[in-house]
Amino acid sequence: MNSLDKIKQKIWRGIYNVFPKLEHFFVFLHQQKRQKYHLGWVRPGVNLEELKRHLHSKWGFGNHFVAWEDPDQVLSWRKLESFKEQYHLRVYKDGEIRGHYEYTPEAHPFDHFGEKGETEHKKAFEKFLGDFMIQEKHISHLKRDPDAWNPDSEITIENENK
Repeated sequence: MNSLDKIKQKIWRGIYNVFPKLEHFFVFLHQQKRQKYHLGWVRPGVNLEELKRHLHSKWGFGNHFVAWEDPDQVLSWRKLESFKEQYHLRVYKDGEIRGHYEYTPEAHPFDHFGEKGETEHKKAFEKFLGDFMIQEKHISHLKRDPDAWNPDSEITIENENK
């Protein structure tokens, strides 16, 4: 990580604490619909806690509240590839799973929030999700992640291996 990235990282440590208020203030900039890149559906019999345990322990995913919130979203998690790039996974209360590969907000905030550089990466997500995801539509009734807006739970390059 270069010195400019280290400065950005320090600035973001302060932003994490105020982002929930900022996001709600700037929500008019976000289209109120689900993001692109449908991946599949949560397998019947799987609850959100099981999915979270799998994604965190096997693949290093963690909370990503520094993102636009989609309607009906119950989980927004990311897997950092580096300070600059990440996989972003969303799960909705009906069990739909969507995800994409993108710039991190910490390294490229304007590109990130403008959704520039997003790509599908479906094969990688299929690997991460494994048997927790099916392709046949199956409606679930999932409850929102209780840590969704907790700044202490945000996965960062500093704590991604915790």
